[in-house]
Amino acid sequence: MAKIDSRKTRRLMKQMGFKMDELNDIQRVIMQGSEREIIIENPVVTSVDLKGQKMYQITGGRVSEKADKSKVDSREQDILLVAQQAGVSREMAKAALEETEWDLASAILKLASKK
Repeated sequence: MAKIDSRKTRRLMKQMGFKMDELNDIQRVIMQGSEREIIIENPVVTSVDLKGQKMYQITGGRVSEKADKSKVDSREQDILLVAQQAGVSREMAKAALEETEWDLASAILKLASKK
């Protein structure tokens, strides 16, 4: 495997419009999804600027992942509330909530009107 000269590499990247900077002050990177959160402690973060487009490369660090229980718990509470208020089963309440995009009042009214 050929050894790559770092000076040549930097010059070539500059000619192609790349600008790379290592962000040394980053202590934690948090990526939040709809149902989980990924946390990377002490990462090595590199910022790459390519003709105005910024990209970040994250390497190393200790990775931990956790589910967002608050969203799951609140949805379960919503299902139980709608089921209780409309006097229907949990499954019917969940289906009505999904149809109404989790709008509690609309789901209750929809179920009550079917009675």
